[in-house]
Amino acid sequence: MKILLIEDNVELTKNILDYLGKEKLICESCDNCFDAQDKLLSFRYDCVVLDIMLPDGDGLEILHFIKNQKLSCNILIISAKNSLEDKIHGLEIGADDYLTKPFYLPELHARLKAIYRRNQLDGDHEVVYKEIRLDTLTMEAMVGDHVLDLTKKEYDLLLFFLTNKNRVLGRQSIAQHMWGDYTDDLANFDFVYQHIKNLRKKICQAGGKDYINTIYGIGYKFNTGV
Repeated sequence: MKILLIEDNVELTKNILDYLGKEKLICESCDNCFDAQDKLLSFRYDCVVLDIMLPDGDGLEILHFIKNQKLSCNILIISAKNSLEDKIHGLEIGADDYLTKPFYLPELHARLKAIYRRNQLDGDHEVVYKEIRLDTLTMEAMVGDHVLDLTKKEYDLLLFFLTNKNRVLGRQSIAQHMWGDYTDDLANFDFVYQHIKNLRKKICQAGGKDYINTIYGIGYKFNTGV
């Protein structure tokens, strides 16, 4: 899961980034509306953790921006405001959940997983396509009855493909989703090819089909027509 944290409290930002990083989530941050809009237009995120009170505007402007741009990310509002009206307003205009400050970091993590499971995985913790099955709670991948020995990146890559079946995914978008926006500075994305090569090999060795098609010059597609 790739997350954008929009929060201007430096200490809270550091604590959230450190905690979610330990939970193996990719989390980037910014502290104002201008940078948030730039990141949201430049990169793809599964979930946005959004503070309402930002130095250059109301965080709800970002929520409207996400909806107007038809961005597919989910939204979790975090705010020191604790009025029922604020919660209802945030949820009515498109937020998926609302968490009042102060909060425990494990609760934030649990809320993020629940939002992702509800909106991206149809409420289930398992992602299944034919002989391939992923359990997002145990982070276990299987082909039939065979457990795949995947690295964390290979598991995340397979989940990314399974939740984007039949969509062409560019090498750069795969790299950004898996490794964060620092990949903009890289000269090439050959490491994406290597991870996909390893993933294909492990699936096929376990008796599964190779559903990952190479779209030459562009990227890859998990093809359900195989």
